[in-house]
Amino acid sequence: MAFANSAISDIIATTIESRTRAAQDNLTNNNALLMRLKERGNVKTISGGSSILEEIFYNDPNTNFANSYSGYETINISPDSPISASQWTLKNYADSVTISGPEMLQNSGKEQMIDLIATRVEVAQARLANKIDYDLHGDGTGNGGKALVGLAAIISTTPASTVGGIDGSTWTFWQNGSYTGTGLTGAALTTSTIQSAMNSVALSRVRGNDRPDLIYAGTTAYSLYLGSLQSIQRITDEKMGAAGFTAIKYYGSGGSADVVLGGGIGGNQTATRMDFINTKYLKFRPHKDRNFVAIGGDRQAVNQDAIVRLMGWSGALTTSGRQFQATLSTL
Repeated sequence: MAFANSAISDIIATTIESRTRAAQDNLTNNNALLMRLKERGNVKTISGGSSILEEIFYNDPNTNFANSYSGYETINISPDSPISASQWTLKNYADSVTISGPEMLQNSGKEQMIDLIATRVEVAQARLANKIDYDLHGDGTGNGGKALVGLAAIISTTPASTVGGIDGSTWTFWQNGSYTGTGLTGAALTTSTIQSAMNSVALSRVRGNDRPDLIYAGTTAYSLYLGSLQSIQRITDEKMGAAGFTAIKYYGSGGSADVVLGGGIGGNQTATRMDFINTKYLKFRPHKDRNFVAIGGDRQAVNQDAIVRLMGWSGALTTSGRQFQATLSTL
């Protein structure tokens, strides 16, 4: 449909497109997990397909025939294919930028129009980013199952669940660790017991030089760990702190990890939850053609004097190593 003032449509389109890179950066730079994944090169766009496959290597004891032998002993050469993939469905998000006919008339000067639309684009992108961030903490059941499969599913309190198309109850290698303060120490964690509990969880996720490098904590969990350190007043995390995150260091399991507050105002991590994340095996996979960009052209309802343009995002959070992740509840 043609518009009386096509320049308005052009302003909306160019304003959205010019801010696409900023919106992508705002999402990753304001989420400690996504920032770490970006540093690792694990924020990787996809170009197509209805789902994302992440290759995994696993051990099936029923078909693992590696063994010692002597002399002319027969070697078992039965086929073994310990390579598979987890499968992740793309989830789609959208928000709208609108302007009515009267607003076009009231802001008919070019600069005024750009300012008005730029502000609305900024608001729409912030709402979209905030919703994606919120769902990254969830289990994928939000909004009738249309939400992102997030940390609550990948690092689940029920590790035998099915995630990424793989049944954890059948394939035990696909189970993440799940621990509680009561289970580890006999009671809810305190400043006196949280470090020993963290040590137990961190050590449980070590394989060779693989270990958690990010501990993503809710307000209660972070406060307990912070309280356990204040008598020695040390180990601030300069790198994450410089990026604006509330963060301190954890030393254990043969290495160190950043302990980052995922709670507080606007934080979406559950208060009593502390996720031990090996970001090597986690990826954020936005679609290259739907990464905070305009969706299609302008829309104009037959009974409204207004222009609407949609802005969208599509992608998934994926893992190729669920077994390297763990969650700890302080309760």
